[in-house]
Amino acid sequence: MKIMSNEQLLSAYREAKKNGDLPEWREVLKKELRMRGIKH
Repeated sequence: MKIMSNEQLLSAYREAKKNGDLPEWREVLKKELRMRGIKH
């Protein structure tokens, strides 16, 4: 089940990358982007 829309997920990934958030969190977001077929 999707908790975030594709746009929200991409935005969260970009914010995490920009803010230097935990690498584990960025990897979770990145994995979900790949599973949905979204290019970041």
